[in-house]
Formats: sequence, C-alpha cells, structure tokens
Amino acid sequence: MDIRAIREQFPILDQEVNGHPLVYLDSSATSQKPIQVIEAVNDYYRQTNSNVHRGVHTLGSQATDLFEGAREKVRNFINAKSSAEIIFNRGTTTGINFVAQSYGLTHVKAGDEIVINPMEHHSNIIPWQQVAKATGATLKYIPLEEDGTISMEAARNTITDQTKIVAVAHVSNVLGTINPVQELTELAHEKGAVIVVDGAQSAPHLKVDVQALDCDFYAFSGHKMLGPTGIGVIYGKKELLEEMEPIEFGGEMIDFVEKYDSTWKELPWKFEGGTPIIAGAIGLGAAIDFLNDIGMDNIQAHEEKLAAYALDRLSSIEDLTIYGPKTRASLVTFNLAGVHPHDVSTVLDMEGIAVRAGHHCAQVLMKWLEVAATARASMYIYNTEEEIDRLAEGLIKTKEYFGNVTN
Repeated sequence: MDIRAIREQFPILDQEVNGHPLVYLDSSATSQKPIQVIEAVNDYYRQTNSNVHRGVHTLGSQATDLFEGAREKVRNFINAKSSAEIIFNRGTTTGINFVAQSYGLTHVKAGDEIVINPMEHHSNIIPWQQVAKATGATLKYIPLEEDGTISMEAARNTITDQTKIVAVAHVSNVLGTINPVQELTELAHEKGAVIVVDGAQSAPHLKVDVQALDCDFYAFSGHKMLGPTGIGVIYGKKELLEEMEPIEFGGEMIDFVEKYDSTWKELPWKFEGGTPIIAGAIGLGAAIDFLNDIGMDNIQAHEEKLAAYALDRLSSIEDLTIYGPKTRASLVTFNLAGVHPHDVSTVLDMEGIAVRAGHHCAQVLMKWLEVAATARASMYIYNTEEEIDRLAEGLIKTKEYFGNVTN
C-alpha cells in the first residue's frame, strides 16, 4: 500500500499549522476527506441537484439513482442481506436513539434488563438510561477487566434471561479495545435478547460483516470513514425493522394519508421521513469506493502496524501513562504526569500536531480510569510512522516545557 500516494488524495494534509507540517491524529473524532469524496459532493450540487424519489424528470431520476446506489454500496460494504436493511440518518447517535425509541420503548418493560458497559460513548449510554427510566427496566453494566477489555465470563455473569437488549461498542473510542461482538451476540441471542452495536470506530477501520457478526442492529457515521459530516447508517435485521414503527413522520415515509389515519412505505423508506441527506449519502458512497479500492484488509494491516509502533514509541516516554489493552485499534489514549490533557494538546498544536483532549464523551469510563480527562492520538490510512515520531518528540517537548515552568 503506497501511503504517499494515498496522502496525496487528501488536500487538507498539504498544509502547515503554526509553521509546521500538519500531523493530523484526530481521525477518531472525524476523518479527513479524499478529493474523490469532495468532488462527488461537489458534482452532485453542480450537475445533479434535485430531490429524490419524487420526480420523473431527468435530474430527479439521476439523483435517485446516485442516492439509492450509495445505499447499495453501504449494503455491500457491511454485507447486509438486503438494501432494505440500510437506513440513512445523521450518524451513529441518531441510529442508536432510533433503536432505543422505536424498538426499546416497545419491547422493554418493568423488570427487564438492558446491559451495557463502562467503556461506552455517551451516545450508547444515555438513550438506554432514558429507556430504562421510561419503562422501569434495570440498566446493568458488564464490569471491565483491568486492561479495559470485556471478558466473556463477566458478560455471562451480567446478561441473564431477563436481559432484553445488549448494547456495545465494536471498538472503544478511548481505549481502542476491540470487543468480542460475535461472542456477545451469541450470548445475547441465547438469552433471548437483541444486540445493538456502535460501529462508529469499527466501520472505518475493520472489515465488517453484519451477517457473520449476526448482530441485530449496527450503527455508524460517514464522517469517521472519509465521508461527509451529517450522514450515517443504521443497519437492522429486516424482520425486526418490519415490526418497528417510525419515530419521524411526514413526507417520503408515507404510503397513503387519509384524514384520520396513514400507512407507511415499505423498508427502508418508512424510516426516512422528509428530504433525505442526499449529498451526504452520495459522498459516503464515494468514500466506500475509496476504501474498497485500497482494501479493508490492507487498511487494517497498516493501522495495526501503526498502533504497535505508537505503543512502543510512546511507552518509552517517562511519566506517560497509556490506557487500554496492548492489542487495540489504531488509537492511543494517554496522560502526561502533572500536565492537563488540554495543555498537552495546546503545546502539540503549536508543533502542528492535532490530537484530541477531554473526556471523549466517555465520562463513565473516565471515572473507571480515575482521571478527569485524557489526550488521544488516533490514526488512519493517511498516517505514517514518521508522524508518530513527531508526536513522541512533541510530547517530550511538552514534558520539558512544563517541567521548566514548574521549576
């Protein structure tokens, strides 16, 4: 895989920040966009801009073909059985909330259990808190191992015959933990529960096969996988989606509207009320083309190498604490002793290095780690070992700077 050739496809990387070549290590928050995605969105607005599904004129037909073509690309990308199982929305958060409201509120009752774990993003905690409050169900947490992983023994001790929903991130956005989704799915189904997977940090980096995972719902965002912001996907098994009711009502999602009652379109359109995110879906389709051209296996191999190099390089820095397991996705979360993560991020930014600092929408996990915040460097296909070296050098400078300030 020619990383230099790949980097050339990302215009934003060819710039300086604060007098230094940009090192972008914040892809877990949002990825950069290749020129092919930028052009796909631009071409839609310049040449094909029209609403979809409604018109029989040429532009309307062309826009519909592009939009539904993107749905088919998504279906193939995650190996869903049918494009009817692919619902476009605004992102992972919207997808999980949709499942919580449309499925959770109608299938969970008092005395039932919803099982999550402490490493979840707020988007996969708060919706289930609300379902539990509304229904009288119990929210339970699978305890984490010391290295921030989930053991199947702990899962078996937490998931019971009363469990109706299990919600889990495929990959932790803080620890980089790759959770045993397939095994958790088997356990959930054995207990009669459905499983909801937050795929925000896995779809961009791992080869995802929802049929092999056998998960019931899988949510992810386009902007973390080279696509535009504001577009996301919720996959759901067709038999589950067919029995669920829409939570947004209006145009596009109806079949017939009478004075006092209405009927819904078939899947997936009954869940896509209003004008959909057309340009975003087209851009996501272009992003999937880009990822497929490189190959998800190649991407994963490159990122595994980067993550191992980063762990090795940063572990050599004295007074630096790294959180999470040794085997991980392509991110490293850390703290420098005596220096607030925001200060770490600020000094690194002066060196042209972009990392994320804060609680990463994971305050439950921060309490488990016994810290208020952390810094996080997250890599993608356009990153190199040389950039990891820049990060390490920047952290050493940060340590020296604050050491001098203290002294």
